[in-house]
Amino acid sequence: MNKITVQPTALGSLIKILHITDPTLPIGGFSHSNGLETYVQQNLVKNASSTQDFVESMLKNNYKFNDGLAVKLAYDFTLKKNLNEILKLDNECNALKAPLEIREGSQKLGIRLIKIYAALLDDPFLNEINKRIEQKKMQGHYSVIFGIVTSILKIDAEKAVCAFLYNAAVGMVTNAVKLVPLGQTDGQHIIHNVEGLIETLTLEILELNRDMLGVCNTALDIKCMQHEYLYSRLYMS
Repeated sequence: MNKITVQPTALGSLIKILHITDPTLPIGGFSHSNGLETYVQQNLVKNASSTQDFVESMLKNNYKFNDGLAVKLAYDFTLKKNLNEILKLDNECNALKAPLEIREGSQKLGIRLIKIYAALLDDPFLNEINKRIEQKKMQGHYSVIFGIVTSILKIDAEKAVCAFLYNAAVGMVTNAVKLVPLGQTDGQHIIHNVEGLIETLTLEILELNRDMLGVCNTALDIKCMQHEYLYSRLYMS
């Protein structure tokens, strides 16, 4: 079947965002709670109110200075086709993810994401990144690959970062609905309530300096490390 080439439009950009953030994209994000399971088992996240507090804290104190900023940096480096800076960023992300499960989970998601888009796009820069990962010369962390792919897709940087944060929030809420547990309506209320925060953080991330990457979220790191030793676990992280 021949591919149909069309000029980029705002609608086309929206479709690309919906595709890359679709929960059914087969990269395995549903199998990771990113420490939430520990918070639930320790009775720190136990209802809708504490779940919203958790989601807001994660967005403000973790995603803003870590994966969210990494998306923006990877996006910018890809525009400049700066492979060396991409490699440095990926190595830094690897070092910043101290908990083993979080580090390995980020790598798995990123590798699965690039395999999908390397096949779909056949872009020279993306193919080079994929080759580096296959040769074990790059870890391929999810936020870095997300930034690279959205840049190649010519999705607006603001929308790319916003979509990443929204996808992260939805993932946390989906996991909380299962783990706490919460009602589906409670989950939708939380997502609605953090929409303004996501918009604010997106704009703040776009203005952050490179040296702000990696502001530490010690409590989360500890909870993620404790997850490895929980008596029972539904999630891989």
